Amino acid sequence: MISFPKIIVVKCKKEIAFNSPDHLLLWGTRRDNSRNHRFNEKIYRLYTRPNNFLKVLDLGCSGGGFVRDCLNDGCLAVGLEGSDFSKKSRRAEWATIPDYLFTCDITEEFEVLQEDKRGIERIQFDVVTAWEVLEHIAEDDLSRVAENVKKHLSSTGLWIMSVSPFEEVIDGIRLHQTVHAKPWWVEKFRSLGLVHIEKYVKYFNMQYVRGPKYGCPSFHLVLSPDPSVAPSVPKQRLTEVLYDRWLGSKYQLRMRRWLATSDFVVTDLLT
Repeated sequence: MISFPKIIVVKCKKEIAFNSPDHLLLWGTRRDNSRNHRFNEKIYRLYTRPNNFLKVLDLGCSGGGFVRDCLNDGCLAVGLEGSDFSKKSRRAEWATIPDYLFTCDITEEFEVLQEDKRGIERIQFDVVTAWEVLEHIAEDDLSRVAENVKKHLSSTGLWIMSVSPFEEVIDGIRLHQTVHAKPWWVEKFRSLGLVHIEKYVKYFNMQYVRGPKYGCPSFHLVLSPDPSVAPSVPKQRLTEVLYDRWLGSKYQLRMRRWLATSDFVVTDLLT
């Protein structure tokens, strides 16, 4: 049985991102609760650990669905969210796993710590994720976010993210603070000591927690502080590749809708 730390502690300079447009408008933070277990399966294959015991940090966790899935799979997972809306309303997984979800402004200094009988220490995560988060950060604050991630990322760890390259203005409020195409972001992170590894993008094959297959017009980056020690990409059978393409495709979605309608019709006729 996995023995989790008795206490997770998050120390941060600011608990709430009060100046964030998403907190002020309460847009994604009150609606999103994304998850995709196919992504989980793929990160578990990258790291050979007993019982999938990875350490996962999700930045901008919103409802915490992805964090809960990781915990259910045997991982140690922690979610950080810049708004306290979900915490106050006990929305989604804030009602079920409150000991693993925390409010935190990730543009300011923070530490995620574990406390057990041996003492207290900073957690070094195998995987850090950020789903449609970085475009909400002002360009001047990106370096501080990157430094926060690097000090929490193991030498073999990966920072996996989706980024929208489009403006988003809701009720006159500009939600996306940094809007650029993928090459800009690759170079920006390279200058901050994090290297994008394109072969991982091919490995994940569009199976992320958020992205174009799941209604989000974004691209993906997989960053490493040291590509020479990053986990090797597992070989995949053709059936796995085809399965990735099938999941979330318009054909699968059409079939699901058709089957749901067919079941309803059959039930309706029988009654």
